[in-house]
Amino acid sequence: MGDARRQLRSGTVVLGGVGLLAAALTSCSSEPDRRCVDRDSHTAAHGYRVVSDKNCTSGRTGSTWYYGGSSRGGWTEGGSFSKPRKSSGGSGGGHGSGVERGGFGGGHGSSGG
Repeated sequence: MGDARRQLRSGTVVLGGVGLLAAALTSCSSEPDRRCVDRDSHTAAHGYRVVSDKNCTSGRTGSTWYYGGSSRGGWTEGGSFSKPRKSSGGSGGGHGSGVERGGFGGGHGSSGG
């Protein structure tokens, strides 16, 4: 009886842990990684200087959102000023989704013959 109860308890812990992990991953991926930067501060050695988010939310001239990349010591590089498009993760694949559908050449608008 004690062994069965111990197995049930460990199974519950594993399932609970998997649920928490799934919830954490889902919440983290909803918003892209972004930083407010001074667009005029770029240097080849450091990239762009990271500034307070208030500069971007207030519309301050010269400050803009910078997506992705890596940050170190108040500077960021390797990202983009373009906000990445959200990925639905499902089917539906509209034009320009970055995924080519179809096989053997993936011709557009043609049906085999």
